Formats: sequence, structure tokens, C-alpha cells
Amino acid sequence: MPKTKVVVVDDSALVRSLLTEIINRQPDMECVGAASDPFVAREMIRALNPDVITLDVEMPRMDGLDFLSKLMRLRPMPVVMVSTLTERGAEVTLRALELGAIDFVAKPKIGVADGLKLLAQDITDKVRIASKAQLRRLVAPSVAADGGADARPAAPIASLGRLSTEKIIFIGASTGGTEATKEVLINLPADSPGVVITQHMPPGFTKSYAARLDSLCKIRVAEARDAERILPGHAYIAPGGFHLSVERSGANYIARVQDGEPVNRHKPSVEVLFKSAARVVGPNALALMLTGMGADGARAMKEMRDAGSYNYAQDEASCVVFGMPREAIAAGAAHEVLPLTQIAPKLIERLRSTAGMSLNRV
Repeated sequence: MPKTKVVVVDDSALVRSLLTEIINRQPDMECVGAASDPFVAREMIRALNPDVITLDVEMPRMDGLDFLSKLMRLRPMPVVMVSTLTERGAEVTLRALELGAIDFVAKPKIGVADGLKLLAQDITDKVRIASKAQLRRLVAPSVAADGGADARPAAPIASLGRLSTEKIIFIGASTGGTEATKEVLINLPADSPGVVITQHMPPGFTKSYAARLDSLCKIRVAEARDAERILPGHAYIAPGGFHLSVERSGANYIARVQDGEPVNRHKPSVEVLFKSAARVVGPNALALMLTGMGADGARAMKEMRDAGSYNYAQDEASCVVFGMPREAIAAGAAHEVLPLTQIAPKLIERLRSTAGMSLNRV
């Protein structure tokens, strides 16, 4: 088997050396070059034709975002961002994912050497996934690039009226999911059912992600807070490093945000969220399994279906990584398998056609 060829791009000599060492310790990959800035990287990419590059966000001469933007336009290839655990780092990383980066690794601000060694498995796993991932074709943005309040969709999205008060939409996603979830949410009306989301993402990034989505969507989007009521027209994102589930409290559904052991190696875990949906929401739930690596949530999504929910899985052609949807489909959990752009319209159509009924009765 040929090894995955990686080029490391980082302005820190220490980080370049550590990443090179981490990559070269793997039997299936090789660091073929390490560049200190994008100009050196450009020549290396031409000469060495790597399969994946790791890219620092902040660099001299040209920052990582400018380089990524040019790269995805002129020579699209899988990119794993190496970002800092800061608010600015989180915002820039989310922009990088919008530009087409496959995934990111967050390096600590202090103790970089020890921190990166602890992240070795995470880094190599993400390089491995990136080498097999499907690159998204960049399309012109449908919303203002600054993400301000005026970036909310101009096209009117027909309201659902009182159809949405009983239902809850559950979304599970991993690699590629930040953009896939955004595609669904920006197409939901302001009075959509409440949406509860588990996206595999580390602490420190979900707050910026929620704020970014909130600026783009008709519905309000925020990190979930423990014991808050789940309301129509709102989306709740599992905070990085915590599990999110739902509970019934009288006539209301509430969010539960709790610490705990990782489930399927993830915290937050889709399995935890979807199991609670099966147990508590049953036929009033709709579930979406979007792009992501692995099988987190597949079994619990089948439990949701058995409890009466109606479920959608993203199709292979529109996924960055087809793992999670593929496993959900194999488990018999999905009623429909759809391209990403069709999921929100089908969801709205179903809500209209099932007004006043449990969703599994039609």
C-alpha cells in the first residue's frame, strides 16, 4: 500500500518538527515536506504532489485562510487545519471549514510540544480521514460573508405556523458536519420545530460555531444550557466536551447538558442524544444523520425509528465522509436517503403533511 504523503505548513519550527515526527511514526503515512510559509508550501505542493496538507491558521507573509482560499480554487486538495484554542482561532477555523478544509486540530496556546504529543492520535486520525474524504466543491455563498445580522437569508421561507410546537428535530454530524448542518439550518423557517444538535467538536469551538450560525439563520442558534426549555424557532448545539440529551418536564422538553465518559470515543456523542430522543420524544421526533466518520449514533437512530420517529440520512455523493450515514442506513435507521440540499425542503414538506399527527402514522 502506498503511504499517504503529507506536507506540513506551519511558521513554528518546533511545530513543524513535532508534526513531521508524529506523521512519520505512522506505518501508512509519510511527511514528504515541511514549509514555513505558504509561498514555500506552494512550491512544495507543486514538486511533491502530497495527498494531504496540514495548515497553520496564522502565518507570516500570507495567512492560512488566504492560502487555503487560493488552494481550493486552483488546486483543491484535502486540508487539515492546525488552529489555536482561542476565540479568534475558533472563528478563523470555522471560516476555513467554510472554504473547504476537511477538519481541524486545536493546539494548546501553552505547552505546545506536550500538547501536540497528546494530540498525536487525533492528528493522524484526521489526516487519514482527510486522505479519503470527498472534497466539497465551493459555491458562491448564499449569505453575506461578514456573517452580520443582514446575512440572514433574504428569500422568504414559508412559515409552518403551529405545526412545529410538538415536534423536535435531532441532528447528528461529525467530519464535514459544520457546513452540512449550516445548510439545513439556514433553510428552516423562523417558526421551525426546536432543533437539537450534536456535532463532534472540541471545547472552545462550539460557542463560536453557534454564534456564526445564529448570524446566518432565521432561527436562533446557541450552545445548549442545562435544564433550558426546547422551543420552536431555536436550535441548541451540544457544547464541546459535554453530552447533550433531552428530557420531558411536564408538558415541555428540556435540554440536559452533562459531563460523563466519552461514548463511541466522543463527547458529545450522537448516541447519547438520539437514545434520549427515542426514549422521550418517540413519534414526535425527526432525525437527521449528516456527514461524519465512524458509527456514532447509528444504533440509537434505529431505536428512534423503532420508537416512531421519522429519519433522514445524507447521501454518499454529498457527504465529505459517508461513515455515520452509511452505518445508520445499514442499521435500518433511515426512512429516506437524500442529497444535503434536499433535506431541509423534505423536512418542511413532511411537517406540513403530518400536521396534528404522530409522524410515524402516515
